[in-house]
Amino acid sequence: MANFNTHVTVAAVLSVPLAGATFVLGMASMNDAVLYAIAGTFGGMLPDIDADESIAIRLVFRLFGALVAGLVVMTWLHRLPHWEVLFSAVTAYILVRFPVRWVFEALTVHRGALHSVLANLMFAAVSVPIAHHFFHLSEKTAWGIGGFIFIGATIHLILDEMYSIDLSGMRIKRSFGTALKLTDWSEPLASLVLVFGCVIGYFFSPSPEYWLNTLGQLLSAAVSDGLHYFK
Repeated sequence: MANFNTHVTVAAVLSVPLAGATFVLGMASMNDAVLYAIAGTFGGMLPDIDADESIAIRLVFRLFGALVAGLVVMTWLHRLPHWEVLFSAVTAYILVRFPVRWVFEALTVHRGALHSVLANLMFAAVSVPIAHHFFHLSEKTAWGIGGFIFIGATIHLILDEMYSIDLSGMRIKRSFGTALKLTDWSEPLASLVLVFGCVIGYFFSPSPEYWLNTLGQLLSAAVSDGLHYFK
């Protein structure tokens, strides 16, 4: 299995030029392209949040705790005294960082359901409404962030599978096939939760019309060029 630095580095190396291409092609502003590159890099570490001692789980829960604390401040800043808002924010951060993380670690298994394509879809589906409703980003930008998180997380799974193949000894390790899978069928409840997360995330997401139209145009142009080439 690839280590944390490899996952982050490869996700960044692939996400940055892809995000730059969205700017060059006029599909994103410079600020949006930067957010896409960050999202792709961040996605590259997400599957490892099921590893209790990984750097990824520590970083993700710190960021998640900061996000929850920030939402508490935004919600109650003009409704409660400032000392109560500060106390509530700190309490929310501590709750996420420790008891919530402890429960999460107790319920997850490394390379289980969270190491799957379904989990990647859930990560993306949940990130879109968060980006749109909590950070007030546009529909296009929010869906772009979700797409790049999915790309980065999928790069992670592909790397894990590549590291399961020992080319020097020409053998396949026992871990092969445990990362790049649709879901973990041995964990039906976890898989059901992931499906539920995808549905809820999509329900609260804005319209993906821009990206659907853009991808449709790109696909149509590719097919047209292909037909022209073979004539």
